[in-house]
Formats: sequence, structure tokens, C-alpha cells
Amino acid sequence: MSYTALVIIAIITAVIFDLYGVSTKLIFRKVFWTSYAIILFFQLLTNWWLTSNKIVQYDETVILGIRIASAPVEDLGFGFALILSVLALWVYWGRRGSFKNSEQGKN
Repeated sequence: MSYTALVIIAIITAVIFDLYGVSTKLIFRKVFWTSYAIILFFQLLTNWWLTSNKIVQYDETVILGIRIASAPVEDLGFGFALILSVLALWVYWGRRGSFKNSEQGKN
């Protein structure tokens, strides 16, 4: 399976998880997109550094070949899926009070 196919699956899975798995619906919220824009800047900076210094290299036969900040465009998709999933869990657990309960258990 190509890197491109995997990223499409990752994005679809993350969006379904956000909308139906934990029902946070972050993709419809301005605060998510603002947070994502901030994170994206640092992701591009990190991707550029890692790929331009040949620390991370990609097999050209499994990517589209479109690069942004010297990294394959697919990396942005994986970053998006990861960030959406983590923030959706954060909001979900926060709504359930999971963070309060874990702090009380430490005392």
C-alpha cells in the first residue's frame, strides 16, 4: 500500500472518529482550525529540517511527489489526522471529567 493511500485512510478515520467516535465535532470549530494553523507552522519547519538534512527520506514510488517545505504533502495529512485525533480525545476526556478524576486519585 502506498503512503498516499495510507494518509487518505488516516484522514478519513480521524474525521469519522471526531464526528461519530467521540462526537466532539472539532472540524467544525474555529478554535480547532486556529490551533491546527499554529501546529502546522511548526510541523512544516520540522519537516523541512528533517527532510532537507536527509534525516528522513521517502521512497518516491509510494508518494505523490508533491513536496511542501521539502517533505511530501502526505506528511501534512498524517499530521492533520494525528492532531485531530489527539485533540478530539482531549476534549472528550475533558468533558467526561477524566482529568479531574486522575488528579484526585494521586492524592
